[in-house]
Amino acid sequence: MSSGGCSIVWFRRDLRVEDNPALAAGVRAGAVVGVFIWAPEEEVVKSTGATQIFFNHLYDPLSLVRDHRAKEILTAHGITVRSFNSDLLYEPWDVNDEHGQPFTTFDAFWERCLSMPYDPQAPLLPPKRIISGDVSRCPSDTLVFEDESEKASNALLARAWSPGWSNANKALTTFINGPLIEYSKNRRKADSATTSFLSPHLHFGEVSVKKVFHLVRIKQVFWANEGNQAGEESVNLFLKSIGLREYSRYISFNHPYSHERPLLGHLKFFPWVVNEGYFKAWRQGRTGYPLVDAGMRELWATGWLHDRIRVVVSSFFVKVLQLPWRWGMKYFWDTLLDADLESDALGWQYISGTLPDGREFDRIDNPQFEGYKCDPNGEYVRRWLPELARLPTEWIHHPWNAPESVLQAAGIELGSNYPLPIVEIDAATVRLEEALIQMWRLEAASRTAAENGTEEGLGDSSESAPIAFPQDIQMEERPEPVRNNPLHGTRRYQDQMVPSMTSSRVRVEEEETSSVRNSAGDSRAEVPTNVNAQQNAREAVNQGVLHNANRNTRQRHNNTTTFWLRNAAEDSTAESSSSTRRERDGGVVPEWSPPTSNFSDQFVDDENGIGATSPYLQRHPQSHQLMSWTRLPQTG
Repeated sequence: MSSGGCSIVWFRRDLRVEDNPALAAGVRAGAVVGVFIWAPEEEVVKSTGATQIFFNHLYDPLSLVRDHRAKEILTAHGITVRSFNSDLLYEPWDVNDEHGQPFTTFDAFWERCLSMPYDPQAPLLPPKRIISGDVSRCPSDTLVFEDESEKASNALLARAWSPGWSNANKALTTFINGPLIEYSKNRRKADSATTSFLSPHLHFGEVSVKKVFHLVRIKQVFWANEGNQAGEESVNLFLKSIGLREYSRYISFNHPYSHERPLLGHLKFFPWVVNEGYFKAWRQGRTGYPLVDAGMRELWATGWLHDRIRVVVSSFFVKVLQLPWRWGMKYFWDTLLDADLESDALGWQYISGTLPDGREFDRIDNPQFEGYKCDPNGEYVRRWLPELARLPTEWIHHPWNAPESVLQAAGIELGSNYPLPIVEIDAATVRLEEALIQMWRLEAASRTAAENGTEEGLGDSSESAPIAFPQDIQMEERPEPVRNNPLHGTRRYQDQMVPSMTSSRVRVEEEETSSVRNSAGDSRAEVPTNVNAQQNAREAVNQGVLHNANRNTRQRHNNTTTFWLRNAAEDSTAESSSSTRRERDGGVVPEWSPPTSNFSDQFVDDENGIGATSPYLQRHPQSHQLMSWTRLPQTG
């Protein structure tokens, strides 16, 4: 070990040795102790004799608060702490408009990213050699990646997924040399391998976004020189998906309540339907709409969904069933192998019309017609709904219209071995229009009350009853109008909660957050009751309470995170190659304080996602204000 002591590299969602600036900095400093634990940082430092700690940035609100406080504590103990950008092309605080303010629409944000005066830094090669620090004095428990009850679940996951940074690189190479060139034509098809399958690897940091970006751009230059316009278009569309991931962190950094509160205040008044039967049918893939049901069954079986199917099932959840969007986001958090707080929040806010450039709220995506687009031959539906396997393609996406003779020949009895539609689309359209009228009426009344001084601010309505969330959705609730009866059930504590900010204004000087706990039901059919729990983050960090983020949501699928970490840990022993890159200074995260202004914009959207006009909501410009977190009520 070097005479100056060793350095600690704190691994989080950056499980790779390649293009890992924190690891590179630690190796340059001398002997390294790699850490992937949640424990009292000070005792870790004392046990190893470390004089420096390196880690890479995270951008969700809880991590920002925790990391800032950790830096304060460690610096007070004389430890040098340096942090780096390893997860984004550009840091959120470096991408602003001409007035120095954050962007409020994706198109403007991404255009700025693509026109930055400097390109994203090239990815780092793995260190040629890593000298291990002395860990003999470090008290540690044996890390158990799985127990007997989890082996079957992990074995099922292993059939489709191969964690580890070398496997991530193989997946990237396969995509670039294969499906990428026809990505623009095939990206919506759910019945074949048309996407990159990189999202789990990106979430756990087994491949860096900078490497993906640079390799894809190299391919773009090659195709441009060949005059391959289709290839260039494919690259632009794929890079847009990378941009949406960047934007999710950008939104989370600038609006840390985005995973639990709508960014547009009037959506607080939408009268969400609270219906146990709807939620259960959606989760089980028993809605009577084949494309939705196939998607939900694939999610349950594999922990993954094609991005277009994610749009279909979430749109159905919000627009047809009108269930609260945060319920759906929580279920995705519990079941997706690539569950990502920032990306999932952006997706559900977009579908729910709560972003300035989100989808029109009055737009319903008909699963029947969506099926024609992304599963034209019905192969995806047949794969996941074997009870419909014999149904002719002509009727596969709308079996309720099939002649009785066709149904009998296919062995289908609607309402028995396959359900009738849970809600008719025409009826859902009427109900959605009524709900929107009610929302605007409530919003106008609240705004009038605020102007008259009888209410504390836009969006507050103390007379409205709060939605009773399922207890495993750990989110702070603002009162909202409710239809139907609240849910009741048995509390259970086995899966991970979605992190929640508390009612106090979150600043680095006096932060207060909800703990990330483990809870959930052991049955898909159960819809539990509401529960809230809060814990002071400063106290948690001082006591070394840094919570494990395993998503143990069910016995069959209860250890996807440890499945990933186990294989990633094994893979990290792979041989490293040399690096001749110059040293990069540790980044400084700006002090996390409220934005200096409020932003407003009109809704925009198009068929391809974030980015065009939304006629319906343009008729209501009075409410199109983006809710910066400083304007949200501080009373809980």
